[in-house]
Amino acid sequence: MTVETMPKAGSSAPAPYTYAEQPGLPYLGTMLSFVHDPIAYEVGLRKTADMVATNGFGRRFYAISHPGLIEDVLVTKNAHFRKAAGLRSLTGIFGNGLLTSDGDFWLRQRRLASPAFHRQRIAAYADQMVQFTHRMLDGWRHGGVLDLHQEMMHLTLNVVASCLFGTDTSAEAARIGHALDAVMSLLNNQGLIKLAQSMLRIRTREHRAFDAGIKMLDEVVYGIIHVRKNSDDDRGDLLSMFLAARDEDGSRMSDQQLHDECLTMLIAGHETTALALSWAWYELTQKPEVAALMRAELAQVLGDRAPAVADLSALPYTSQVITETMRLHPPAWNISREALTDVEIGGHTIPAGTEILMSQYAVHRHPDYYDNPDAFKPERWSGDLAKTLPKYAYFPFGGGPRLCIGQQFAQMEAILILATMAQRFDLDLVPGQRIVPQPSITLRPKYGLKVKLRSPRIG
Repeated sequence: MTVETMPKAGSSAPAPYTYAEQPGLPYLGTMLSFVHDPIAYEVGLRKTADMVATNGFGRRFYAISHPGLIEDVLVTKNAHFRKAAGLRSLTGIFGNGLLTSDGDFWLRQRRLASPAFHRQRIAAYADQMVQFTHRMLDGWRHGGVLDLHQEMMHLTLNVVASCLFGTDTSAEAARIGHALDAVMSLLNNQGLIKLAQSMLRIRTREHRAFDAGIKMLDEVVYGIIHVRKNSDDDRGDLLSMFLAARDEDGSRMSDQQLHDECLTMLIAGHETTALALSWAWYELTQKPEVAALMRAELAQVLGDRAPAVADLSALPYTSQVITETMRLHPPAWNISREALTDVEIGGHTIPAGTEILMSQYAVHRHPDYYDNPDAFKPERWSGDLAKTLPKYAYFPFGGGPRLCIGQQFAQMEAILILATMAQRFDLDLVPGQRIVPQPSITLRPKYGLKVKLRSPRIG
């Protein structure tokens, strides 16, 4: 393996990027390292060079970690790329929704969904977020032990269903959560093997649970669509907008299209926020001094009243806790794109059909951009860091035209929920458990996150 400075296109002058070749084993390339530990693998590539060419299963791909190169792929030259094959294969779960679709169809659906995420409309959801959080906390007791990750998944599922679809899923939250777990478990570190088994029609218990999970989610989503289509109630939410949308020929969206978009929003719209909250509380259990600073801010700004959208600007430290959490534990921990045409990136020609990998997890821990990058330090965001960082040194919500449509919704939700919880409870991590990230589509705590509840006013 050699590391070299990458030349600028059309020039012999060096560019500020390093380049390396890492071919690995014949045919397998470096895939054994990836399967063994995807996170360590991607951090290792980042440490090797800004751009690393490597191989896997007979195919060549590139891993890039320099913000300038990432911006080229996601923004400057985004028209030359599409979602990579791995994400497109998820149409069996998400259908052809915003997460998996491409091209003109994706652009049309994005334009239809955008009004539901305007700042003023998002602000109107704040009270519901706080109310659902209080409903959850009313069932908690000092000294109780629970799996925080599961609690956060149920909470954010209820929030997104209510805010975006005008539906209360509280009664079905446990069933839906179980269905989601069954679906997502097929896509963990061994997903390639399990999906291959599926293609060969080798039906394991996990595959049967996956099928049952998909059926359950379909029933819920089609049920919501059926109820709303048979009423004239325009609630101003996302589903109302989809139902009212018309193609140029005047036709409505099909039930299948409605299903795909709703399911995408239901899954993606609650998973990322739940993970941000789970990891935030994990870090707070490890740093009680940070939790104390956050509670001092909440006490000064809110007293005993519930937080509201108008308070967000007055809670900078609480916001920094979320920002720092999503730096260290980005729920969407990597992005991949496939070149549609031959395209030049950083002085090298990327052939059509080649995949490019960009890891938020690896870039967010880059020592060139962050002092003591593995440490949880919310205060690092109190100065001018956000203004001085290269744009794509921090990109938990992706970037370019495909920047997550729910970014503002998720950030507001995470801050309000965290503040509401911290007013009523402190959390202690139950000792003896393994807290490790599971790098699948998202970055879940693999074995859950068991905590013991403690009132901040007691002891």
